[in-house]
Amino acid sequence: MSSRQVKVPEYGVLVIGAGFGGLRVLHELRWRGFSVRVLEAGSDVGGTWYWNRYPGARTDSESWVYCFSFDEQLQQEWNWPARFPSQPEVHAYLRHVADRFDLRKDIELDTRVAAADYDAASNRWQVTTQDGRRLRCTYLVCATGIFSVPHEPAFRGIERFTGEVYHSQKWPRVPVSFAGKRVGVVGTGATAVQIIPEVAHSAAHLTVFQRTPTYVIPSRNHPLEDHQRTAIKAHYDEIWKLCRKQVFAFPIERSGRRFDTVTPGQHQRILEAGWERGGFRFIFETLDDLTADTRSNAVAAEFVRNKIRTIVDDPATAELLCPKDHPIGAKRIPLGHHYYETYNRRNVELVSIRDNPIDEITERGVCLADGTEHALDMLILALGFDAATGALTNMRVRGRDGRCLADEWASGARTYLGLGVEGFPNLFILAGPHSPILNFPVLIEHKSQWIGRTLDHLRSRGMDRIEPMPGTMDRWSARLLELFNATLLPGAEAVGSYYVGANIPGKATGPLFYFGGAPKYFREIDAAADAGYEGFVIG
Repeated sequence: MSSRQVKVPEYGVLVIGAGFGGLRVLHELRWRGFSVRVLEAGSDVGGTWYWNRYPGARTDSESWVYCFSFDEQLQQEWNWPARFPSQPEVHAYLRHVADRFDLRKDIELDTRVAAADYDAASNRWQVTTQDGRRLRCTYLVCATGIFSVPHEPAFRGIERFTGEVYHSQKWPRVPVSFAGKRVGVVGTGATAVQIIPEVAHSAAHLTVFQRTPTYVIPSRNHPLEDHQRTAIKAHYDEIWKLCRKQVFAFPIERSGRRFDTVTPGQHQRILEAGWERGGFRFIFETLDDLTADTRSNAVAAEFVRNKIRTIVDDPATAELLCPKDHPIGAKRIPLGHHYYETYNRRNVELVSIRDNPIDEITERGVCLADGTEHALDMLILALGFDAATGALTNMRVRGRDGRCLADEWASGARTYLGLGVEGFPNLFILAGPHSPILNFPVLIEHKSQWIGRTLDHLRSRGMDRIEPMPGTMDRWSARLLELFNATLLPGAEAVGSYYVGANIPGKATGPLFYFGGAPKYFREIDAAADAGYEGFVIG
């Protein structure tokens, strides 16, 4: 049979990605009676938690809310081992979800999507895989995540390096030994903060190349005892309610305190208590205006700097680790697992490349602009991601009249509600640009239900096409900027934050996320649906 005679499989919905988002939206839409197929590039489900298997990989959300809430029995039967679960533990959970709900029968693994083209005449999307297969669907859901495409700077000469090179997002499945080796880690963001303490334990020497220091908060991770898990499971309804009303979707109550309502002495005690509780509770259980009031933020930032100076023995190293040119929160705040303590080890060296950048990679190691060469046996690149947009712009996505999404977003991402793009009918974005930055399972649950509700709405009215109206994306961009400017984040571009795309050379900068918080975002997208899909054209 010739290739022209091969029948192209057709589905109601195609979903790209089988991580948290892909699994949740598959379950939602299958439950609603839609024919769904999920295409996943990896050899197993898991998305971010399949690919990011580097040493030390761990969540920054507490385990009992870094999971799904849609099934009571699932919540009761799964036992998380620790406050902040490791990559293998999160991956095991997602594998369990896929098996428990028989999701694998609708998932194609080892299937990377190369292109998606919308045909207006048939109102269908044609999806082409990297191996040349074609599939068709009415609705296309992009569950590609926000951390799918790693940033890989073209260091001059890296191909000449005779040692081992690893990228944090492409870590091999086989164990990597650091024992007796001179290891270099480039980067000190959230990923590197997890890798560095792990490497330091066995490497003969570890050199950390830091451009911009960040505020690292202790995680205070610990095993969960049976009585703690029992208490959590008994109060899950209250926990999820709290998540859905908290700005970053964590089970944290507002403190009721602001900068002007406490004395300087009280302020220090409050911050000390937050530091000891660990995790993001330092940010959200101390003062309610910490991310919005420059005075409150400045006190918290200096508190962290003083902690660094207390923990790190060498004063010069401590000062290099102290962020001094941006407020706490302007860059993604990592949680540390004995991160600062690592710099007290004799085999660990911190090298600032802020004013003395990497010039080239030689056969022997890393050479800086001043000619200093650091001899290495292994180089680890932990330089972040082309966040939010990278997964979509690295595919060839073409909408009505051949409009290319990468071209449309060349001067900055444009969406309506972080859900759709004008000119790209029936395309839904699950976790991508212009959604909030928060505890992602909570966001994914809500948006999956929104998409399911929307497709039900169309089907019940005999309709099968939806896209944002002209002008809606401009209004949404203005809304994002308004919310962004109400925070202390406008300095994010100067320090290369992925919040605005400033970590990728040549990428257009601007707010990539919705900074009004989870409850406000949920109200905004639900209000549009409640008003008969205000801002959308339905046909």
